Amino acid sequence: MIPVYQPYLTGKEKEYVNQCLDSSWISSKGEFISRFENSFADYIQARHATSVCNGTVALHLALASIGLESGDEVIVPTLTYVASVNTIVQAGATPVFVDSLPSTWQLDPEDVRRKITRRTKAVMAVHLYGLPCDMDALVDICREYELTLVEDCAEAFGTYYKGRHVGTFGDIATFSFFGNKTITTGEGGMVVTKTKALHDKAYHLKTQGVSPVREYWHDVVAYNYRMTNICAAIGLAQLEQADDIIRKKRQVAEWYRHGLKGLPLITHDEIDGTVHSYWMCSIALDSADEREPLRSFLKECGVETRPVFHPAHTLPPYAADMTFPVAESISARAMNLPSYPGLSRSEINDICGLIRQFYQDKDLPARAA
Repeated sequence: MIPVYQPYLTGKEKEYVNQCLDSSWISSKGEFISRFENSFADYIQARHATSVCNGTVALHLALASIGLESGDEVIVPTLTYVASVNTIVQAGATPVFVDSLPSTWQLDPEDVRRKITRRTKAVMAVHLYGLPCDMDALVDICREYELTLVEDCAEAFGTYYKGRHVGTFGDIATFSFFGNKTITTGEGGMVVTKTKALHDKAYHLKTQGVSPVREYWHDVVAYNYRMTNICAAIGLAQLEQADDIIRKKRQVAEWYRHGLKGLPLITHDEIDGTVHSYWMCSIALDSADEREPLRSFLKECGVETRPVFHPAHTLPPYAADMTFPVAESISARAMNLPSYPGLSRSEINDICGLIRQFYQDKDLPARAA
């Protein structure tokens, strides 16, 4: 079976983890914590960064840090992983869904503008599958309405918008380092902020609200969201080879683009002014009716795929009698192909050949190359 993803652990991961074991610093203290945080901030050119134990708590910590209250609304795309929405509710606010752009699959800034009310506190920009949102438009909207801009960059390490890494536009941003992310710590995340005050608040909340000047004095209800030194060691080793990992992933995407040309589908491609990190190499079929048959065919042939996320407004906790036509269409037609940096050209050719065979066997019309 060719999996959808597997981590690329070819650097100093074992060496750094063994240093943790030898030093006995295996929990949430140790030199690799600060080394990883500082190196990550340098890599994306963020002002402040603090590590956490996974990407979901990174989002929750970010939302808790901006001071959401009951009755506040946070605008979020319905086409996203459910953690984006869950953490809004867990922070005490209400998610307000917006549709996506057909060209990029990212949230539609004009729909954001339409959904703003007097209760709107923040906009969450989710950079889906490695392509950035329209950050110029979102920054302008948030400035105009004095809203907090939160960036969910869980799927967008290595993604750039007009020369700047995502996560550096918003007031606060989050990253995930789960095992299937572009760089991994096994489980882990990062919260980055523009201001030291917001960074200090996030740090205070992630460490059980402990006083920096009085031992074991906790002055707020808070959380234990800290990353371990072992995870940070893996993350630092991954970060040292990040450029190579992203280069390989972009090459995989280019092989797919070439191999799938002319078929009745589109690839999720880079657009002008952006750098797509291709966390997942994704395609959208012309016909939604063909997606599950194609996935079943590829599975029988030893190729794992996964569907694009279900829109949040269709999930039981958030079911709403609303229509988001673009998000619903993308969700029904799109799927993720194997996307890890260790894939070879021959493996990609085989996968593309199987997809081409699927269409030939069904005698479906090809699209002009």
